[in-house]
Amino acid sequence: MKKSINYRLMAGVAMFGLFMSSVAYGADVKKTTEACANCHGKAGASTEHDVPIIGGYSEEFLVNNLTAYKNQERSCPETEYRSGSMKGKKTDMCKIAKELGDSDMRQVAQYFSKQKFVRAKQKFDPELARKGKELHEMYCEKCHSEGGTVSTDDSGMPAGQWAPYLKQAFEEFNTGKRPIAKKMKLKMDELSKDDIEALINFYASFK
Repeated sequence: MKKSINYRLMAGVAMFGLFMSSVAYGADVKKTTEACANCHGKAGASTEHDVPIIGGYSEEFLVNNLTAYKNQERSCPETEYRSGSMKGKKTDMCKIAKELGDSDMRQVAQYFSKQKFVRAKQKFDPELARKGKELHEMYCEKCHSEGGTVSTDDSGMPAGQWAPYLKQAFEEFNTGKRPIAKKMKLKMDELSKDDIEALINFYASFK
């Protein structure tokens, strides 16, 4: 009888520990994602033209990019917090990612991957967008399927992303400031500046 009570007590302690861990997990995720929202907007739906929309991206894509920032494999332009208690304070993504452990990055990625991708409302050139559509189908569709609208490619969704941010991303790919797959590099090398501008207008045309 005594052994039975001890087992029940131990089981109860274990369950309480799991409960407290899950509470802490939820609290940590909430705190971290709220900090992300100070720049990327609520649920990752950025309203800042130079800050990417991240809500709805795949978990693996987000983890890979946070890891690249943490390892300083991506350039980290200086920016500033757009809202919250630290509004106006200078920072960059390398500094932010450095503070995150592997499990933190995974938790953050899981959270944002479950959010809706809210496309940016922005102007675009219809004629360039038509040209960009043809270029996308020729060079990009294989990895960014359905016009770049699918997250499960784990390649990011350019469709509906902020055009100024996309321009920055293309520049980083071209200058080697951002990691790029060999097959993508080969295709990028075939694109002119005008081609890239057309692609950006095509992606900006998604509402």
